[in-house]
Amino acid sequence: MTHDRKSALLAAALDAAARGWPVLPLVPSGKRPALHGENACTRTGPCAGGHVKWEQRATSDPDRIHAAWSAGAFNVGIATGPAGLLVIDLDKPKTNSNADTPCGVTTFKALCERARQAVPTTRTIRTVSGGRHLYFTAPAGVRLGNTAGALAPLVDTRAHGGYVVAPGSTTPGGMYEVIHDGPVLPLPGWLLDALKPAPTPDRPVQIARPVTSGSRVADVAFEREKAAILASREPNREDTLFRAARSMGRFVAWGDIPRHVVEEAFQSAGESVGLKPYECRSTLRSALNWSIRTCRPRETA
Repeated sequence: MTHDRKSALLAAALDAAARGWPVLPLVPSGKRPALHGENACTRTGPCAGGHVKWEQRATSDPDRIHAAWSAGAFNVGIATGPAGLLVIDLDKPKTNSNADTPCGVTTFKALCERARQAVPTTRTIRTVSGGRHLYFTAPAGVRLGNTAGALAPLVDTRAHGGYVVAPGSTTPGGMYEVIHDGPVLPLPGWLLDALKPAPTPDRPVQIARPVTSGSRVADVAFEREKAAILASREPNREDTLFRAARSMGRFVAWGDIPRHVVEEAFQSAGESVGLKPYECRSTLRSALNWSIRTCRPRETA
């Protein structure tokens, strides 16, 4: 049985490597890397020039994988950064959580609904806790790191500096299994916008009305909607921001006011009432895109 388990885990490691995803051994029946840490490093072998961390030691070389997994029934970790992946981890509430606490699958679905987006149907792994790993290819030219709850409660991400347990790995709670063996989709733009670090302004952001070249009606609407955002309170802040942006979309489409003016002012207003930067960016993007796309010509409005 042990030999069969070793063979199955070796096959899982080779399968991930064949997809171009560097792997590393994890402790048998566990999720921690089965590699020495810096304090225990002997500065020999791969570390002769200095300690090499697990992310740099992850490999897709079949010979190295055979050598590593011949030593034990190691679980398989996929180094998401070197693999060019971003994996969304939809977790389950801890056992001591409130019984009404929604799971990550539920909160992610709600996040997609608020953004007016479908839940992506990409390669999906079921974790031993009953959660999900959603695999995406990471965007070129943007270095994304790990996050914990930045998108929504119990919705984490793994990218540079992180790894995920590959399907075929087992723990006392069960096995990681593929439940949707579809293609790995590119990370959707709206999720990328939500995960990008907010730029740090050189000076405090001003939210006073900028000078616009649009019509008087557009300027009045702009001031009215911005004031509504500034006056909004939980739980209506994000909905107010969405409705305000949707209302301004027609004026953007008609050329009465630049889109960036609306986005910058409404982003600042949303953050000033306590919305997170990624929530503002995602809401503004989806609301303006929808409004501009569905806007009727001025003559028939």
